[in-house]
Order: sequence, then structure tokens, then C-alpha cells
Amino acid sequence: MTVKNNMNDLSLLGNQTTEFTGLEAFPNLNPDRDYTVTLSSDEFTCVCPKTGQPDFAGITISYVPDLKIVESKSLKLYFLSYRNKGVFHEHVTNMILDDLIEAIHPRWCRVQADFGIRGGISITVEAEYNKE
Repeated sequence: MTVKNNMNDLSLLGNQTTEFTGLEAFPNLNPDRDYTVTLSSDEFTCVCPKTGQPDFAGITISYVPDLKIVESKSLKLYFLSYRNKGVFHEHVTNMILDDLIEAIHPRWCRVQADFGIRGGISITVEAEYNKE
């Protein structure tokens, strides 16, 4: 059962803020069990670092939590923070993975970014982490 003190570190959930202040997490109440959490959004945007043209992607994150679980509103605001950042697809996918690892220290995590067609080519990037 989720109890009030499980939410002590959550400042975004339930508030009207749209300002990203960092990825937030709450305790995993089943750390003795491996299970997969999958989060996806088809509203990710960033811009080409060379041309400034917008790039659109669907992002799917799958992970096996250890002691923490990422809070979804903070993830949404995190995605929005990339809206005007110039970054290549391969880099941003790995940046998302690195930030998730830092925030929740999962046992395993995969980030898949499916970028829309540009110049006749679509790009899919997958980055994966396994805790030793």
C-alpha cells in the first residue's frame, strides 16, 4: 500500500507547475521482485543542432526498478525540457538513459526513440543499461 511518506520527495505531482526541476522518484515497495515498468510518449520534440528544424519522436522507456520508481509527471516535464534543445537523435537517447540511471538506479533500462521521417529517412535509436 502506498503511504503518505512514500511521496515526500514528490514536488511536481498534484501541482500546477510546468517548470522542470528534475526527475523525481518514489520508493519501490516490491524491491525483492523483478518486474518491468514501461512508459511511452509520442510527444517528444527537440531540434536539429545544425538547422534548428524540429524533430519529433516517440520515446519508450522500459526498466526493472531497484529501490526507486520514476514519477511520470516529472518525466513528462523532463521531455518538455528538450523542446528547444539542439541535439542529435543518438545523443539525446543516451542522455535520457543516463539521466534515468542517475535518478532511479534501475537494475535494467532501455530507452527507444523512434524519430519521424526527415529527408526520407526515419531513425530509431535504442540505448540499454544493465546494472552489474
